[in-house]
Amino acid sequence: MVLVALVAANFGLSDNPAHRNFEAMPEMVRTIAYKSFSANPDFPDGKTLQLPPEGAIPRQPDHVVTHPGALVYQTYCQPCHGGAGKGDGPVALRGFPPPPSLLAEHAMKLSGNQIFQIVSHGQKNMPSYAVQVPPQDRWAAVSYIRTLQGDAQR
Repeated sequence: MVLVALVAANFGLSDNPAHRNFEAMPEMVRTIAYKSFSANPDFPDGKTLQLPPEGAIPRQPDHVVTHPGALVYQTYCQPCHGGAGKGDGPVALRGFPPPPSLLAEHAMKLSGNQIFQIVSHGQKNMPSYAVQVPPQDRWAAVSYIRTLQGDAQR
């Protein structure tokens, strides 16, 4: 059985990188991508763009998903500051000194420029993110922090 598998692999796989290997199901690799409003023979009505299934519950847009700074915040800020900005991220929960809450009164009084400077140059235990995060992404993170602060005030 092992010998048969080795022989099949020898004939099916190429050691030449310019030559493609054997494809068992090529239709899975080369699927047809239909444009939204083009005809589609795979559906009974012939349309590519379909209505949601009956009974589907539409999801409301969420600022966490739609805000341009959300991904930046989740990547660089959330590990310490937490998802809601309370200073309760996983890093703080593992014994490191917790960062200040972004929802505290003193943080809400900071200007956007002051927050940008802290992110860019660091402060106390927080390192500088000037190298890792481009300026436009730092500003997007500042905007997202303002969104979190606004949500906390409601």
